[in-house]
Amino acid sequence: MRQRQSDDLGAALQTFAERQGVSRDFAHLAIALCCCMNIPARYCTGYLSDIGELPHPSGDFAAWMEVFLAGEWHMFDPRNNKPWFARILIAGGRDAAYVPLTQTFGQNTFTEFKVWTDELA
Repeated sequence: MRQRQSDDLGAALQTFAERQGVSRDFAHLAIALCCCMNIPARYCTGYLSDIGELPHPSGDFAAWMEVFLAGEWHMFDPRNNKPWFARILIAGGRDAAYVPLTQTFGQNTFTEFKVWTDELA
């Protein structure tokens, strides 16, 4: 099993102690707890679509986790604790530092970014 970096553990402990955070914080905490029990887990990042019940604004950046149980990966959302069928996975990996939504070098200007989703019949 992989060993967690101290900054990951520190952020997870802070989230646990304060009982508050954003989706990234709760995903890191849940992954840290799974790792303590030797359960494989990975960090996922992407978008929440505007399909179905909206816990947060549509198009919102979000983080969740996947856990390897009974021979397959299962999605869990530690922040919302609800099934969510309309997520748009951008990347999955060890933690948020391994799968940033954007990574730039040098001067840059971010002017606009939109995500559209359409429910298929």
